[in-house]
Amino acid sequence: MKIQSFCLSAVCCLSSVVLLSCNDGEVNNKFCNLPARLNVENVQQAPVLYTACESMGEYCYITTDGQKFNFTDAQNHTSSINITAMTEYSGYYLGLSGFIVGKLTIPEMGEDFVRVVCYDRACSNCYQNYNITKPLMLIVGGYAKCNSCGRTYNLNDIGNISDGPAGRSLYRYRVNYIGNVLVINNG
Repeated sequence: MKIQSFCLSAVCCLSSVVLLSCNDGEVNNKFCNLPARLNVENVQQAPVLYTACESMGEYCYITTDGQKFNFTDAQNHTSSINITAMTEYSGYYLGLSGFIVGKLTIPEMGEDFVRVVCYDRACSNCYQNYNITKPLMLIVGGYAKCNSCGRTYNLNDIGNISDGPAGRSLYRYRVNYIGNVLVINNG
């Protein structure tokens, strides 16, 4: 009887550990699972993108017209890079409506340095609620606004809603900016 009681206690304890670690993984998952892929090997050739990657609190959105990548900031300054045969061959996928890329104003919790972040340009709430992609417009100061649902997102606060109805934060993608190379790859 004591052995059965001990085994039952051990199983309950082990189950609790497994459940806690699953919940912890869900809480810490800050990236969406939507496909995203873009490599920019010489960021300096697009001044708007370079400013967004180098200056804290500056952001730009990335779109394409099929011939070039376009980088536009909150003041509507635009830089472009031609899509090369190599980029076409390796492929790119700009999420739902393009990307918003920039450098945070302060380090994220638990980190020692300020990093470049990448969000989808589509309003995550319009997409989740109505399955439509409504592109966000950048606002000076590190914000993006959806003219459809009226939400404003704080890009410096992990894409959380700063004004408007409650909802989910922006979809976020994995990004690395090292040297003069920007790589967005959500697998």
